[in-house]
Amino acid sequence: MSRFLFVVPPLTGHVNPTTSVGGELLARGHDVAWVGHPGTLAPLLPDGAVVFPAIDDALEAGIRAQRERWLALRGMAVLKFFWEEFLLPLGHSMLPGVADAVRLFAPDVVVADQQALAGPVVARAAGLPWATSASTSAELVAPLRTMPKVDAWVRGLLHDFAGGDIRFSELLVLVYSSKALVRREFGDEVAFVGPALTHRVERVGFPWDRLTGQRRVLVSLGTLNGPAGERFFGQVLDAVTGLDLQVVVVAPPRPAPPNVLVLPSVPQLALLPHLDAVVTHGGHNTVCEALAHGLPLVVAPIRDDQPTVAAQVVEAGAGVRLTYSRARAADIRSAVKSVLDEPEYAAAAGLVRDSFVAAGGAAAAADRLEKVVAG
Repeated sequence: MSRFLFVVPPLTGHVNPTTSVGGELLARGHDVAWVGHPGTLAPLLPDGAVVFPAIDDALEAGIRAQRERWLALRGMAVLKFFWEEFLLPLGHSMLPGVADAVRLFAPDVVVADQQALAGPVVARAAGLPWATSASTSAELVAPLRTMPKVDAWVRGLLHDFAGGDIRFSELLVLVYSSKALVRREFGDEVAFVGPALTHRVERVGFPWDRLTGQRRVLVSLGTLNGPAGERFFGQVLDAVTGLDLQVVVVAPPRPAPPNVLVLPSVPQLALLPHLDAVVTHGGHNTVCEALAHGLPLVVAPIRDDQPTVAAQVVEAGAGVRLTYSRARAADIRSAVKSVLDEPEYAAAAGLVRDSFVAAGGAAAAADRLEKVVAG
């Protein structure tokens, strides 16, 4: 029996994969704990999970407010803000809590989300092996390689914070995708394990009796999309009005046509087997969860890793890409009809699904983490 400590930021999409992998390790008899924001972790983890605080409610609220500001930025200001006002301050803030968790829990391995920079710093100081939980595959493909000065600036920031580039572990990088989407070669330390979906907890209800026999489409822009989301949702509602579809839109309440359910949240994993397609902003979790169910996608990326993820979907043939800020109802309607009516999209999504199954998911991730302990 070994002890594994997951270090995570206060972001649901980054916690979810660790919930699955941690659940698999628990099922194998290991001791597992998480360190981060207890309020974010509590709804996502199983009852009785061991949680250490590294982020209090005030800091988490400040992070959410900062990310709202981030949505209003454009161009290089986005990257500058991300590193200087989100990622590095979060790393500094989490250092004491992560250090306390390591001292109290005494893990054999630290598993740090790629946006939880305090994890590798504390692990190295304690002489512990650490692995990266790569909640998105986008940074693996070196998106800054065409901008060497910007890449050097990022590396300089990391050197000042941690003495080196700690974005990815030299021992193990868990990537919740497969080479069917990320078509590059990597070293043996990079493990493509596919989406980690088992052992996940969903505490959100759903009006299952309101699902009809029509084809069904989910529309979700994640938990943070800003004012531009209101425009996009409006165009979506116009696009699907009158279509022989049932559409589930995850959004704040608003008037909608009879064939649309608007809900503030949904149990996404439970809902996906009942769907025929997904419209998304390109969040890595939603994209991979949809493809894990063989569902084609309409992807309208906003920023961050989403354009890279959208490009992966298009290259795999599993969906259609739209321009988020300019997509109109006619564009959305055409894209939705394409992924539903043209069988090649569903066929390509099915191939990605098969690659995910072969990758092994949480079980494969747990296998690799056990090997880190074994040396």
